[in-house]
Amino acid sequence: MRKLRNYMKKDNTEIEKITDHLIKFRDERNWEQFHNSKDLALALSIEAAELTELFLWKGAEDVNIGKLKEELADVFIYAFLLAKKHDLDISEIVINKIRINSEKYPAEKAKNSAKKYHEL
Repeated sequence: MRKLRNYMKKDNTEIEKITDHLIKFRDERNWEQFHNSKDLALALSIEAAELTELFLWKGAEDVNIGKLKEELADVFIYAFLLAKKHDLDISEIVINKIRINSEKYPAEKAKNSAKKYHEL
């Protein structure tokens, strides 16, 4: 976890820079009025569906990388905007979720397994 904490400090600055760019882009277009929590969550879900559509009827490795980058960026954009809307620290909530998952999925039990935590 120490490595994660050290990375979090560096990464948080990058996340803040990205979020600042998103807010500037949004504000130049006066789009904040459309960015309520519900609509940001719906947009995130829709973009996630568009991301998964790239893999539909294809092999797992047969994805168009250019389109993958675009759709993944859209997912991040709406996730970052939703986090900002609620004053959530992205690094903090992700690191916290990793801690929770490390308890649910201890490495000695979960290594090389795709089972859910209650099946380990």
